[in-house]
Amino acid sequence: MYYFIVNYTGGSGKARKTWNRVHFLLHEKNIEYKAYVTRRPGHAKDLAKKISELPGDDIRLIVVGGDGTINEVLNGITDFSRIRFGIIPTGSGNDFARGLGIPKDTDKALDIMLSSVSGRNIDIGEVITENGNSRYFGISSGIGLDAIVCKKNLDSKVKKLLNKFGIGSLSYIILTISTLFSMETYDVKVRLKTSDTGADGVKKDLIEEERFSKLIFLAAMNFFAEGGGVPMSPNASSEDGKLSICAVNGIPKWQTFLKLPLLTMGKHEGKKGFLLKDVDSLVFDADRPMVLHADGEYIGDVKHIEMKVNRGVLNVMV
Repeated sequence: MYYFIVNYTGGSGKARKTWNRVHFLLHEKNIEYKAYVTRRPGHAKDLAKKISELPGDDIRLIVVGGDGTINEVLNGITDFSRIRFGIIPTGSGNDFARGLGIPKDTDKALDIMLSSVSGRNIDIGEVITENGNSRYFGISSGIGLDAIVCKKNLDSKVKKLLNKFGIGSLSYIILTISTLFSMETYDVKVRLKTSDTGADGVKKDLIEEERFSKLIFLAAMNFFAEGGGVPMSPNASSEDGKLSICAVNGIPKWQTFLKLPLLTMGKHEGKKGFLLKDVDSLVFDADRPMVLHADGEYIGDVKHIEMKVNRGVLNVMV
C-alpha cells in the first residue's frame, strides 16, 4: 500500500497542482493508495508516526512536499526497517530530491518511485542538543550562518516572491549575502571522531580537536548540497556511513564576498578558511548560543551539540 503525506503549501501553493497530477496518474494506473493532507506545522510528523505504526513490513510512505515536510516525516517514523520512502518534490530547495537524483518533473518522479524494486538504503544524520533533544536530518544540520539564513528563509517575503517565478532557491543566496554584513563570529571547540581499520584488521577510533576563533558556520552534510543547491560538501555521500563537515572560519567579512562564489560553485576545498572532512560523529561547543538548523528547520539557539550518523537506516524508492 502506498501512503501519501501531502503538503499543499510547498512552492507557494504549486504543491496542490502537483498532487492533483499525482492523484490523476495513480487513478489512471489503477494504483491503490491512501493520502493524508497536512493541516498545521508538525502535522506531517504526527501522520508519519501513525502510518509507520500500521501493521505490515512493506509500508510505502511518500512525501509530496519540500525539504521541511520530509524532515518532519523522518522525525515521525518510529521504525525505519518497515518503511520504503518516496518523494515527489514540490519545495523551493528540494535538496533531498536533488541528492537522490529525483527530478522535479512530477510524472518522472512518480515513475521512478512506482518502478523501484529494492531501492537504496541511505544514511540519516542526527543532531542532539544540550538539553538532550534529538532531531534526524536527511540533508544537513548546521550551526551559524547557514542556520541563520534557514531561519530567516522560513518566513521570507523574498522567498515567497521568487517562488512565484520558480526560482525560490535564489532566496538562500540573497539572504546569505545580507546576513554576512551583520552576523557575529564565534569561538568554538569541535571534537571530530573518525574510524580507521589498520593492517591488522582492527577498527580504531581517532579523535581530533579543532579550535576556531572566528567561526562563521559549520555544516554537517549527508548529501552534497543544501540551501537550494549550494554544494557545501561536493564529495558527500549518503551511503558511506559518514557526515561530511564543511566549516568556514577566520575569513574577514570583506573577503567573504569574494569567496562566496567559490562555495556556490563547489570550488572551496583546500582554500584558506575552509575545512572539509568526513567524520563518524562530532561534539561541538561554542562560547555563546548559536542558531542551529536541521534540513533548514530552525531547532534553537544552543552552545553544545552532538552529531552522528545512522548508517543505511532509510530505504528510498529510487
